[in-house]
Amino acid sequence: MPPISLAAPTGRYLTFEEREEIAILRAKNGGVREIARALGRDPGTISRELRRNAATRGGTQEYRATVAQWKAQQAAKRPKVAKLVVNDRLREYVQERLDGTVRRVDGTPVLGPKTAEWKGRGKPHRQDRRWATAWSPEQISHRLKIDFPDDESMRISHEAIYQSLFIEGRGALKRELVACLRTGRALRQPRARSQNKPQGHVTADVVLSKRPAEAADRAVPGHWEGDLIIGAGRSAIGTVVERKSRSTLLVHLPRLDGWGHVPAVKNGPALSGYGAVAMNTALAASIAQLPEQLRRTLTWDRGKELSEHARFTLDTGTKVFFADPHSPWQRPTNENTNGLLRQYFPKGTDLSRWSAEDLEAVALALNNRPRKVLDWKTPAEVFAEQLQSLKTDGVATTG
Repeated sequence: MPPISLAAPTGRYLTFEEREEIAILRAKNGGVREIARALGRDPGTISRELRRNAATRGGTQEYRATVAQWKAQQAAKRPKVAKLVVNDRLREYVQERLDGTVRRVDGTPVLGPKTAEWKGRGKPHRQDRRWATAWSPEQISHRLKIDFPDDESMRISHEAIYQSLFIEGRGALKRELVACLRTGRALRQPRARSQNKPQGHVTADVVLSKRPAEAADRAVPGHWEGDLIIGAGRSAIGTVVERKSRSTLLVHLPRLDGWGHVPAVKNGPALSGYGAVAMNTALAASIAQLPEQLRRTLTWDRGKELSEHARFTLDTGTKVFFADPHSPWQRPTNENTNGLLRQYFPKGTDLSRWSAEDLEAVALALNNRPRKVLDWKTPAEVFAEQLQSLKTDGVATTG
């Protein structure tokens, strides 16, 4: 065996003396937690050490301190060739889901806005970003296990993908692909928190505390959360998300005739496209496309755009409830989705230029991203299961 170094590493890593102690306690049939307590280490550290660095030459795992020390030093050698460099198939899979083209339902590509050349700087502010399928590294990492359950070569951690993007010299993915990450940042940095400022007035019978209890636990499909994302020039897009499946609907809110030409009239119709009447009409048209069993309730913030909620309930059968003031966490699914949508519709850009077909394509891209909260299924897959369950229940009831 090649010589090993017994130089003491930093406190983060196990020393040779600690490995000798592990070998002695293991020979005495000591358990993982017992060894961890004796060494003052986390049980996970001991478990990984026994699994990764045990000797296997005899066909069985036997822990020896010298072998474990040598294996640890071999694994720590740098630099290493990145997995995405040597595995072309894996690299193409990752790159397609980071940088793939957004498409409509019929498969035709949507080019999105024209964007400036990427200059390697941080997150772009107040300007368009390139549209892409934009799965997150974590989504890609976990989805590989579903798409390739029997192919161990198609495995990579999300951290390895991030390193290929952020660390110069890894050589696998182009640096400009950081623009496809949700934040668009060229460097890692803590997230800033945004503040939501709900407004408007609602009556006591439609406050959140009156919402059915079944809407809170996500066990029953058909409960939705909604809001607007606002752009430049008082442009907006309506966003509606189903709490159980996380399926997203985008509501097209075009300018009304006279916008930019007719002077604003006090208490007159809002020509921006998301006044109460226009909002009610567009939202009802979107919700009405769903089966009746999948439009039970809608939770909105306190914006005045849904002040016609009583008419909306009569038209669609969907009961509207409003979150408490300054409480965006009461609509967590919608708040999260609006953050994802800002990758396609950044703040400070004109949102009225996008057609209903463009919004449908973005919603399709979002609904076909695997989600950690759904065990790496996509919202579209879970929503399809809900529809199938409704059909099955209907057949059983009829029979």
